[in-house]
Amino acid sequence: MSSPCIKEVSRACFPRCCPNQLLGLPENYGSGSSTTPSRYDFIAATAFSLHPNAQFTNHECLPTLDQSFSNMKTAYPNYSETDRADRIRDQEYYQLTLSNHVCLDYIGHGLFSYSQQLHSNAPFFSIIYKSVNLYTQITHGGQEPEFETKIKERIFRFMNISSDDYSLVFTANQSSAFKVLAESYPFNSNNNLLTVYDHESEAVETMIDSCIKRSGRADSAQFSWPNMRIQSKRLRKLLVNKNKNRKKGLFVFPLQSKVSGSRYSYLWMSLAQENGWHVCLDANALGAKEMETLGLSLFQPDFLICSFYKIFGENPSGFGCLFIKKSRSLVLKNSNTNTGLVNIIQASNRPLFLQESTSVLNRETLRETSHEKGELSFSEVWKQDKLVDNEEKTNEASSSRVRVRVSPDDVEFRGLDNADSLGLVLISSRVRYLVNWLVNAFGSLKHPNPEDGVPLVRIYGPKVRVDRGPVVAFNVFDWKGEKIEPTLVQKLADRHNISLSYAVLKHVSFVDKSSEEKERLVEVKSVENKGQNSMLTRNKEKFDLGIPVIMAALGFLTNFEDVYRVWAFVSRFLDADFVEKERWRYMALNQTTVEV
Repeated sequence: MSSPCIKEVSRACFPRCCPNQLLGLPENYGSGSSTTPSRYDFIAATAFSLHPNAQFTNHECLPTLDQSFSNMKTAYPNYSETDRADRIRDQEYYQLTLSNHVCLDYIGHGLFSYSQQLHSNAPFFSIIYKSVNLYTQITHGGQEPEFETKIKERIFRFMNISSDDYSLVFTANQSSAFKVLAESYPFNSNNNLLTVYDHESEAVETMIDSCIKRSGRADSAQFSWPNMRIQSKRLRKLLVNKNKNRKKGLFVFPLQSKVSGSRYSYLWMSLAQENGWHVCLDANALGAKEMETLGLSLFQPDFLICSFYKIFGENPSGFGCLFIKKSRSLVLKNSNTNTGLVNIIQASNRPLFLQESTSVLNRETLRETSHEKGELSFSEVWKQDKLVDNEEKTNEASSSRVRVRVSPDDVEFRGLDNADSLGLVLISSRVRYLVNWLVNAFGSLKHPNPEDGVPLVRIYGPKVRVDRGPVVAFNVFDWKGEKIEPTLVQKLADRHNISLSYAVLKHVSFVDKSSEEKERLVEVKSVENKGQNSMLTRNKEKFDLGIPVIMAALGFLTNFEDVYRVWAFVSRFLDADFVEKERWRYMALNQTTVEV
């Protein structure tokens, strides 16, 4: 059967559906240096990355992966300078290729590489909760495992933070770090909490609840629709007070949104500190090596929160980090929290297999687990490893397993090492090219309406920009302009071996937008009355509204094929029957009926 791109080419496919692949950039484009392009040149180059005025109304009309990659490299000639990241991916994270999996749901820093877990000397870790007062911990310290000392030193170097200026404590995860700080901060005297988040965050909600329970007042920055920019006048008014000696409270600030990709100015931190606020910098959304641009000597936050996970694309478990400026430790003097902090201990080397003399009981247990799961996860293998340990303790004569514990001095954090080896310039350039290509590609998809066509994808946040963050928040719309449920898009993406995230945009200010459009975009959730002192109750409507979205997060291990496959998948929704076809395909494969 002929492709619809071949049939009626002049009417259906040119120039809107299948632009001429021989069209190119202006003569001599791309002959410049490898320095960061100007905003104008970069936007112009991005427009040519799919060819001028390219619009696609049929998913079968998309150029092939090879054609698209060639076009992209022509538009961004310096992209080839980032191929070292491709070599690292092929050598250290080859499970992504073997599994044919697109991982765009990771935000943060991976400690180890996938190849490490396939060697017997891969030193993974476990966390142990401890009951200790935060202020006591940061002022007097305490005994910590040798492995924890090693990992602290590595994290200080990676985050470009001096241990002379900051103390570091570990928490179970990112949310725990926010909770520990909130429960230790003196909201009873410094009773304001001001946050800058354009999305729903469980960690931030935990902090707000803790503030309000101690008669504090919580408020948030507002963001303009649809570019999700901070409403600067309002935020400045909240930060600045004529009485500069008055204790304000805690200002929680990320340098960029982990959902919309909007970047914010460092100067908000400086303005807050000048007006008596303590500043907590949320660095969770920062990409690899971006802390090198922070200039902590100029913008020294009182607290800093970040998190690390084990392996990109494989094991998202990890821990949270709470940095506390030593000169601000007294702020937490009356801390009464004794929960949330953890020690990180080096786990025994994970067994890749059990040797012949291993007990029948444990081998059968592993076999059953493997049969159920298809393969053993790290946690399952570790549990079985502990079973064998216990058996060996009761039978000293047993020498069924050979264990070698790696010295902490020999620990390699190859995930962090990989980022260090590439450096800030290469990583930021690579991600800039890929994320802007994806934004531009999404914009090329139009439903085949007789007039100008209805856009298939709506992006929330910055469009093509040199300095946009490496994440895209978007929704898919049908030919009638109705939003397709984001969780449905996420589920169908997963069936196509593409991992995307789900999020909810919050604190959105609709200026000059009709109530009808507003109702189509948002979902309203009830908010319990949190007390008369809460700004939440006075501005309830602003905090009730939420816009569910899909998000794709890119990192230095993302390659062009990843973003192309996301584009190709989303383009399938140009077919009005795509969802129904997927339902029937799933039924045929699984012989069962499910809701999609």
